[in-house]
Amino acid sequence: MNALVVYESVYGNTRAVAEAIADGLDGADVVPVHRAPAQLDDVDLLVVGGPTHMHGMTTARSRRLAVDGVHEDGAGHVEPDAAEEPGLRAWIRELPDRRGARAVTFDTRLDRSPWLTGVASRGIAKRLRRHGYEILATDSFLVQDAEGPLADGELERARAWGMQVAASAPVAASTDAS
Repeated sequence: MNALVVYESVYGNTRAVAEAIADGLDGADVVPVHRAPAQLDDVDLLVVGGPTHMHGMTTARSRRLAVDGVHEDGAGHVEPDAAEEPGLRAWIRELPDRRGARAVTFDTRLDRSPWLTGVASRGIAKRLRRHGYEILATDSFLVQDAEGPLADGELERARAWGMQVAASAPVAASTDAS
C-alpha cells in the first residue's frame, strides 16, 4: 500500500504525530502541507492532519497569530515553516476529485472535551469528502496545553493507530472491489 501522510504543524506536535503514524503505516512518506503534491493518483491511502485552532482547522491568520505569540513571549518552539502557504484548507481546496480514494484524518488538540476545544480532523474529513474521498477513520491526539507537549503516551497511540489503519485499509480495498 502506498500511503502518504500530509500534515500542518505550528509547534511540532502534529509533525511528531504524523511521523509516528507513518511509522505505524510501515514507513509511509511524510510531507508538510506546503510541500505536498496536488496530484495523488499513485497514493492508495491519504493521511491528513493538523492542529486544532479556534475550534477547527487552522487558518492563515491563526497560524500567524500562533507564531507571533511565541516570538512575543520569547520562549517556545515554532516549526520553521509554520506560517508557509498553502495551509491545509487551501491545499485540500485545490485537490482534484478522486472518487473512491481512501483517506484518514487526525488532529492535535487540548486534552479537554471536544465541545470545548473543537476537532480539526472533522473539518479535514468534510473537505476531503467533497473531493470524493472515503474517510476510513478520524482521531485526535492530545496536547497538555496549547503549545504542547503531547500528552503522555500519545506518540505510542499514534503509532498504534497507524498500524490499525494499515491493517484495515486492505479490507476496505477488497470491499470496494465487490
